[in-house]
Amino acid sequence: MTPLITIDETQVEISAIRAQGAGGQNVNKVSTAIHLRFDVPASSLPEDLKARLLALPDSRLTSEGVFVLKAQRHRTQEQNRLDAFARLHEWVNSVATPPKPRRATKPTYGSQQRRLQSKSQRSSTKQLRAKPLD
Repeated sequence: MTPLITIDETQVEISAIRAQGAGGQNVNKVSTAIHLRFDVPASSLPEDLKARLLALPDSRLTSEGVFVLKAQRHRTQEQNRLDAFARLHEWVNSVATPPKPRRATKPTYGSQQRRLQSKSQRSSTKQLRAKPLD
């Protein structure tokens, strides 16, 4: 079970912008889309969580560590703001649980024997391809 991480809304910078795409005349005069910016290094998140977030291969993350999100799925600004926060929480909670440490194990006796047998079989196959000696 993953522990849910909460993000303080004061650490998130939100601005309303005009949405793209179809929408008729309304899209040209009403700023319904939300542009969300979350500075990961300056946030109050735990250090290990920050490191895992910054290591993610995400195109929405800038080189300075700022997560930039644009929400324009809905027709109202409030719905887009809630959608942006939900997507931010989903992104942060995706790495909330630390990865399970890997324990080194030895190969089993049977797997070693099978590997050596296949090597010797392959070797004999290649030896049969050689030209006969005089």
